[in-house]
Amino acid sequence: MTSATRVELSGDILKVSGSVDPLTVVSTRKQGEALIQSASGNLTVDLSAMKNAHSVVLSLLLCWQRCADELGRSLLFTGVSDRLYSLAALSNLEEQLSGFQPDGSA
Repeated sequence: MTSATRVELSGDILKVSGSVDPLTVVSTRKQGEALIQSASGNLTVDLSAMKNAHSVVLSLLLCWQRCADELGRSLLFTGVSDRLYSLAALSNLEEQLSGFQPDGSA
């Protein structure tokens, strides 16, 4: 019942769509890390088309951030759902992910 997860790089935007769950997180992580490594600079990670919020998503985003840090790049997260933000806040992770704010906030 999970929809396919897609990670696409267009310019400096890394867009994640579909659902990330325990069954898809490893392949999604690898896809994203390969795209981060192929990029030439800092990236904005657009989560607006992500269909779910799960604790494995936070792990995924932290892994991507670590990958970018190792390359001397930064990630800015946008399109964060209220639910995903709440999960991050419960774990005290929201300030570790740059730009990590609920989609409706200014």
